[in-house]
Amino acid sequence: MTRTWQIGTVTDAARARIAVARLAAECGVPTVERARLAAALSGRLRQCLTKGGTWVLTLDTSGSAAGEGTLHLALTSSPGAGAADRAPWAVTVPCPEPDPASDGAEPREDPADLSEALLGADEDTAGVLDKLAEQERLVAFHREELHQTNQGVLALHAELDAAGRAQREAFAAERRARNEAEDARRRLTFLADASPVLNASLNHDEIVRRLPELLVPRYARSVDMWLFDDEDDPHRPTPHPAAAPHPAAAVRAARTGRPQYAADHPGGLPGVDDQPPSALAPDRPLLCIPLLTRRAPLGVLTLSPPGERWDPDDAVMLIELTRRAGIAIDNARRFEHNRDIAETLQRALLTDLPAPPGLSLAARYLPATHGLNIGGDWYDAFRQRDGSLITVVGDVTGHGLHAAVMMSQLRTALRAYAVDGGGPGRLLTRLHEFLHHLQPDLYATAVIARFHPDEPTLTWAAAGHPPPVLRLPDGRVRTLDAKPGAMLGIPLKQEIADHTERLEPGSTLALYTDGLVERRARGIDPGIERLAAALGSFGPAELGADLEGSADRILHPLLSDSERDDDVCLLLCHLHG
Repeated sequence: MTRTWQIGTVTDAARARIAVARLAAECGVPTVERARLAAALSGRLRQCLTKGGTWVLTLDTSGSAAGEGTLHLALTSSPGAGAADRAPWAVTVPCPEPDPASDGAEPREDPADLSEALLGADEDTAGVLDKLAEQERLVAFHREELHQTNQGVLALHAELDAAGRAQREAFAAERRARNEAEDARRRLTFLADASPVLNASLNHDEIVRRLPELLVPRYARSVDMWLFDDEDDPHRPTPHPAAAPHPAAAVRAARTGRPQYAADHPGGLPGVDDQPPSALAPDRPLLCIPLLTRRAPLGVLTLSPPGERWDPDDAVMLIELTRRAGIAIDNARRFEHNRDIAETLQRALLTDLPAPPGLSLAARYLPATHGLNIGGDWYDAFRQRDGSLITVVGDVTGHGLHAAVMMSQLRTALRAYAVDGGGPGRLLTRLHEFLHHLQPDLYATAVIARFHPDEPTLTWAAAGHPPPVLRLPDGRVRTLDAKPGAMLGIPLKQEIADHTERLEPGSTLALYTDGLVERRARGIDPGIERLAAALGSFGPAELGADLEGSADRILHPLLSDSERDDDVCLLLCHLHG
């Protein structure tokens, strides 16, 4: 169906718009689309009226087999009215009912009809407004929903950011803890490695030399060791005139026994007192740590930092290392003092050998205690009233100063008993009784050989001791293994017998302790055989010409191994022609 309107005035335009609105409503065009169509048509008609002339409005409805159709509206200029510069306008709207029930007659000009048309337009406007309100509510709902979503996203972002910060802080704390643990492990490893170095030597000069090597350049740029001696008392008001100048902080550390830190800024080191910068080194900090012992300070260790200042934990480690160094130096000094005493005692006990006519003597003594040159083995040689020469080699159980003291007592007792005369067996019997009553828990072994002045005869006796070895002038070697007595000091009453051996000029007798021949893995017999072989290896005149050198040549092959753990004593007696 097609309808046409001629439009030349405002009234024509209003009537046409009212008719189009009614037909669109009857064709089932939705309210919003109908309002959009009416508004577009009104605007176009307003433009046409502004241009002037006559216009033709055509409305065409068409349907399809499915019952749906379209409403086509076109506005063109009337023929002969200058259509060349007036472009047509057309619009197509879908409609569910393409065949309206009425014929779409134009509205009359009475007020009632126009009012009805106006109210109908208002109804369409109201419908559009309702749709608009509904859309606004929907937009507001979605806006609120979007706002809530944004708030949730912002909250999630905040939580993620907080979680990220917490994770970063946890990672940073873990790194700090790992670094601190690694630093602590490094310091403990340094202390563990440094302690054996400091205690490896019993020479305090060696310890003083090694300490700077441990600290420079890792923990200190420079190290100064101030050790007190008899003339350098830290409690004096003024230093000794001959002493080198020391920082005031070092003097204070020596007097108070507390570490001191001298610098132009506070050190913040635990357990350390802050002092003004030293006049001797005003441009660098100094850490002065006393070398403390159980008795009194030994000195002061003065350090300068490898950088600007020390880490507090490094300072604690340095104080602990200095404490250990002080103990090591004190132990070394006490050991050196005891060693000097022991060596003096040893020299006093191991007297010079006599030089009787026709007989040469050579002795060697090597203690088992490393560093402390004293032990329980001893040798001695002296004359009796009748001119006989007594030679003895003994071995007190144990090592060190206690064994040496007991050895000295036995040596003194033997000399006292020998004044009254008597053979070697009788002397050993009296020593056995003496030791059993003096020290019931201490034992000893000994061998005594007596050279007669008027005849080439050797009388000897042994008590639990390795047998003497005799080299004959022709180079043959014999072991004097006659039955010996039991060990001296055991709870057993015994009478030790003498044994006699005739000597020829050029003979050599070797008395020794078990430390020369006995080894744990091989026993004592192979060692005696090695001694006999060494003694028999000399030429006919070598022993008589250089008995001292011969003693060294005997010891060298027998002590070349590293298994020796006992004192060694050797006494050679060579009978001249």
